[in-house]
Amino acid sequence: MKPIKQFKANLITLSLLSLLAPASQVFAADETAQEIEEVVAVGSRLKGSASAVIEERKNQAFVADIMGSEQISRTGDSDAASALRRVTGLSLVNDKFIYVRGLGERYSSVRLNGAIVPSPDLTRNVIPLDIFPSSVIESLAVQKAYSPDMPAAFGGGDVNIRTKSIPSDRVFKIEVGAAYKDTNDTGLVYNGSDDDWLGKDDGLRKMPAEIQMALNKYINGLSDLSIRNIRQVESKIQGSDIGQEAAISLNKDLIKSLPRDFGMVEKSIDPDFGAKIVFGDRYDDVFGFGGQLGFLTSVAYDNEWSNSTEFNSVLATKDTEELECSKDTFTCYSAKEEKQSTKNNIKLNASLNVGYKLDGHDINAGYMMLRDTENEASYAMYQEPSKSLSIESGQVTRKNLTSFEQRELEILQVRGTHNLTWSLLDGVGVDWHYTDSTATTDIPSELEISVRDLYVNGEYSETVYTGSSGGNPYLYRYVAMEDEVENFGWNASKAFYFDGSEIELKGGGFFVDKTRDYRTDFLKYRFGQNESLSLADTPAQALGIGSYFRDDSTVDMTDVELLFQEPAADDYLAAQKIDAYFGSFDYLMGEKWRFSGGVRYEDFRQVALAYSRSIFDPALLADKLSEEAIQQASVMEDDYFGSFSVTYSEKSYQLRFGYGQTIVRPDLRELTPVQYQDPLTDYRTLGNPTLESSYLDNFDFRAEFYMENGDNYSIGAFYKDIDKPIEALLTEADGRFTLEFDNADTAFVYGIEAEWLLELSADALGGAIFTSGNVTLSDSEVEILEADKGDLTNLKRRMTGHSKYVANFQLNYDSHNGNHQASVIYNVFGDRILAAGVNDFDDAYEQPINSLDLVYSYYPNFNTTVTFKVKNLLGQNFEVQQNNVVIREKEMAQQISLDVSMEF
Repeated sequence: MKPIKQFKANLITLSLLSLLAPASQVFAADETAQEIEEVVAVGSRLKGSASAVIEERKNQAFVADIMGSEQISRTGDSDAASALRRVTGLSLVNDKFIYVRGLGERYSSVRLNGAIVPSPDLTRNVIPLDIFPSSVIESLAVQKAYSPDMPAAFGGGDVNIRTKSIPSDRVFKIEVGAAYKDTNDTGLVYNGSDDDWLGKDDGLRKMPAEIQMALNKYINGLSDLSIRNIRQVESKIQGSDIGQEAAISLNKDLIKSLPRDFGMVEKSIDPDFGAKIVFGDRYDDVFGFGGQLGFLTSVAYDNEWSNSTEFNSVLATKDTEELECSKDTFTCYSAKEEKQSTKNNIKLNASLNVGYKLDGHDINAGYMMLRDTENEASYAMYQEPSKSLSIESGQVTRKNLTSFEQRELEILQVRGTHNLTWSLLDGVGVDWHYTDSTATTDIPSELEISVRDLYVNGEYSETVYTGSSGGNPYLYRYVAMEDEVENFGWNASKAFYFDGSEIELKGGGFFVDKTRDYRTDFLKYRFGQNESLSLADTPAQALGIGSYFRDDSTVDMTDVELLFQEPAADDYLAAQKIDAYFGSFDYLMGEKWRFSGGVRYEDFRQVALAYSRSIFDPALLADKLSEEAIQQASVMEDDYFGSFSVTYSEKSYQLRFGYGQTIVRPDLRELTPVQYQDPLTDYRTLGNPTLESSYLDNFDFRAEFYMENGDNYSIGAFYKDIDKPIEALLTEADGRFTLEFDNADTAFVYGIEAEWLLELSADALGGAIFTSGNVTLSDSEVEILEADKGDLTNLKRRMTGHSKYVANFQLNYDSHNGNHQASVIYNVFGDRILAAGVNDFDDAYEQPINSLDLVYSYYPNFNTTVTFKVKNLLGQNFEVQQNNVVIREKEMAQQISLDVSMEF
């Protein structure tokens, strides 16, 4: 009997899975997209990089776009995210996530060499693509028409990152670079933040062992570290009342164990810096019976700074057309926040790939570690006149924040392809892979301080806190998330040849086991009602209030106690299992017609259980682990998903049509009734356990034209019909926005897209000039039933995250002597709904950003490249508008960089 698949998880997660798993399970494996090595044009660089993967795209059975490593090098993009925004119909959001055909990131999926890997992002199911350095990428395949060998969770498109395998010869490459941003002359840092240059916490931020022991000892279901509770518990343990003073002393000892030196200062910021090393080789007949053994290893390091001013607000009135709305007044705003933020991102990536090839058999084993750490120091000034919070009223709320977030993705992958020649199996092709990956996010400590800045006649006077004002003046946040994904699969194919035609039959399986453990804890200071603190009397001292309690003597002299701030349910455990099988055909009739299609079956099971740390012990958690409770928190779906594609080919053109049935499932976080702060939108966000999956019908048509001189262009159309699309809703309460999720009734999106590569001049300025680019024009509509309207303003509108247009243009120059290469690169997307409006307020629209970059490369010799880049030449800022008024704005930096690479 074949073994039952198991999760590598804790006992509670296994208990959840036991209620979802079938009695028996067939051992199978998942598909790996067949690795196709990039075809590189021989000769000058003229159009070579852009046309290198044209043949692969022409040979795809379904509509797809391919970007090779040479194209990525041409545009000077340092990671997968920035490279993918050059692909037709793709736009980049927050420098991390890809929107396909103007749809939000939930409608795009990402795989690594055909495998699903987890996201280290706390609030997104899709992987942030900026963590994949371009140095490890062989090519990027974006498939926009669904095929049955892909996961059925497919919306706008699927991005398959194909990493480099063993080299054809010895390679040793070193690259160093530096960049300057115009916003980074000065910025904010906090004590100790300069020491984490490897992106690892030095251990000074994490929750102390004393706090951990106290939580286990005192909360006991009461979620309380208060002096009163400590006194009760200790008195019960010791058999007599320990007294108030002893309880106060124990509580203050806990405060003293916390890290308390997070004061900020303003200082000059160093330029960005990065370095990469790639080394690999190939050896023939190592074992004495032929074959080739090779390896490729790389290490990449980037230290980047970003300093920005931000503006966030809540509208006071819906009728803004007759008003002069200014960020300096409250004419249109009921509340506003002005923020200064400095972030230091450390990216450290390492990979090792070992491969062996012998007589039609190819086996690769690889390890990849991707670390992305964000260290933030910021302060924000919050004004709300209705609560007497304004400079004119004499006081505003100050929020100082210091945060360290470490995200890490580790991937172990083994892949194989085999062309069999054994008797009855002669001509059968088999490929398989096993991928074990773990994504972790750790916030060892985040400290937010909320106090008051006092003003006299509009001038800053001092920073204070009084116990009578309540709130959470000093709030510590600790977060830990771990996602484990085990992905195993195989597929087999065999071609059959007839007179004037041939057919390839293919089948396989795809299996995913995923577990997630998310935990967060909050600690806060509570001051006595009569306590009054004068924290600072200059703006510079106000930045340093994170170190106010640095000395134990200050804690002893202050009427303050430490509390455990735990909501009813802010932690959760989740598990997911996918068992999938598919069968497909690819039929070539003569030299002109091609018919492809097939069916995929997926059995999907998922459970997400929210809980509070205060009940996280076997006795108190028993009720939540009841079968009824888990079934209510579970999703169980199984369905068939079909696809069909027709291609008509002539020498100079191809016509394609495709249809596919797919699904888009809600993220684990969106299903869990846990409130969290979305770091990208900066909105409070609340999950909805009643969310349903969205089913899609996808139609695609594309005409591709290929000229003899290498020019090519294409034009296509698409239509998607979506049942129960998941939409983000924007609500307002207490002067703050909250994002919630719900299913609409129906939606559709349609559009046309065009792409081209054309030579403009074969001999100009000592070289050749050509242009490449793409344009997507589309529209969408989502409809909400009247019964489900609630507080929504519009029952019909565009889909959340959808842009009506996306455009990429490149003007390229190649010198005939091969020493110079230059590109001017332009990207723009249309406005898109960030969140749907409620209570008669309009929807909130993210405004278009026109991005113009310049890339110049100089090749002094065959082994050296010098690259100069200017990014964001237009200097446009990020903006969100509601009722035609700016409610959010963030400064975007202009950047100049210089990179030098040498091969030995």
